[in-house]
Amino acid sequence: MTAVDARPPGAMAALTRPRRTARQTLGAYLALTKPRIIELLLVTTVPTMLLAEGGVPSLWLVAATLVGGAMAAGSANTLNCYLDRDIDTVMHRTERRPLATGLVSPREALVFGVALGVASVAWLGLLVGWLAAGLAFAAIAFYVGVYTMALKRRTPQNIVWGGAAGCMPVLIGWAAVTGSLAWPPVVLFAIIFFWTPPHYWPLSLRFRDDYAAAGVPMLAVVADVVVVARRVVAYSWVMVGASLLLWPVAHMTPVYGGAALLLGGGFVWEAHRLLARARRGEAGLAPMRLFHASISYLTLLFVAIAVDPLLPF
Repeated sequence: MTAVDARPPGAMAALTRPRRTARQTLGAYLALTKPRIIELLLVTTVPTMLLAEGGVPSLWLVAATLVGGAMAAGSANTLNCYLDRDIDTVMHRTERRPLATGLVSPREALVFGVALGVASVAWLGLLVGWLAAGLAFAAIAFYVGVYTMALKRRTPQNIVWGGAAGCMPVLIGWAAVTGSLAWPPVVLFAIIFFWTPPHYWPLSLRFRDDYAAAGVPMLAVVADVVVVARRVVAYSWVMVGASLLLWPVAHMTPVYGGAALLLGGGFVWEAHRLLARARRGEAGLAPMRLFHASISYLTLLFVAIAVDPLLPF
């Protein structure tokens, strides 16, 4: 092993780090937070707050909750990038991330991630409520400690249990409005929990070579594609069941019930189509069709959740 080979991860990137403009620096730190993931998380927060209020809550409270939630998610994602910087350089999907390119140093990312986490908990605690703040802290700790450090590189069940962190915004949103928890946010948590595997496993099918090269045992890496597709179908059915359970538990109107049935039927149909293509051994498996459909499904389902409390019946 040469002296260069013996350097710790990130050392060579630090030596060759490009000069940054202020705009590049801001963009790099923003990229560490994975804003597209944050957008999806916030899509679930506002409808939950409307449901908890039974109408429109204080706009100040909504804004404060969204800011705190965004900071918490940004902290978790930044610390995830810090811990995964070695495999991000191996995977084509992540090789342009700021730590992989050397645009941000590991120390800078660590400090930024921790600072965001502290700021998010303080913000939510002082402006929203300490239950919401505690849930945000639990989400950060679970995503970083349980998913990233304990599960991701050890078991193909990583995304199943690790996905629980992505369910926390509904609990935070409900707690922000009511100061407590109840059965409706638990059902919302379950919807997102069972949605996460059929959302993420198609993506892992698309990038299975990346995960294999990085030594990450995603289900698509360690199991046959038919097995993956079968589990996608199974989780899809359970997810739809959870979405229908919300109807009586949260006293939703038939408008929500109809939307849940229609959207759920479309999701399950697309999941079965993926399974059919897998069984036929088609070269064009097209797993990203279900991945993109899953984002539309969750967005539209939560739009229905947001609209339902505003209906005059």
